[in-house]
Parts: sequence; structure tokens; C-alpha cells
Amino acid sequence: MTASSEDTASFAAIYDFVRSIPPGRVASYGDVGAAVGVTARTVGWAMSVAPEDVPWQRVVGADGYLRIAKRSPHLKEKQRTLLEAEGHV
Repeated sequence: MTASSEDTASFAAIYDFVRSIPPGRVASYGDVGAAVGVTARTVGWAMSVAPEDVPWQRVVGADGYLRIAKRSPHLKEKQRTLLEAEGHV
């Protein structure tokens, strides 16, 4: 699947928003999507290809679940470790 120019603009807005989430805080995919005018699914897609400077670990499921576990148990543990290091328990 290739990103369109609309997706690229949406991804940039998503990344800007996620960069604004303070350490120790999280936002749901839906919260991020609502803030920038896209679906939670689009936020998930953007997080799966996020640049290194985007704190992807701060985006979680609405119920607090680490959705990345569907992709990889290793990434779930990495996300948990990053969040704990930021003071989020």
C-alpha cells in the first residue's frame, strides 16, 4: 500500500500532534485522529511507519491496551519499557 499526498499531509499532522504529547502521558488512536481529522485506523497506519523522532509509544488503544501487541510481542514490550521509563505506569 502506498501513501497518497493526502495521506502524507495527514501523517505530518499526526506526527506533529504525537510529538506534542508530553512524556509520561498517552493518547488513544481515536484521540489523535479526532484532533487532526482522520480515523483511528489512519493514526495506526501512520504510527507503523513513524519517523524515529516521533514518540510512537505514547499512542495506545482507547482502553489503554498496547495495540502493537497484534504486530509483535517484542514491540509491545519495547513500548511498555519506553512508557515506564517516561514515568507512565
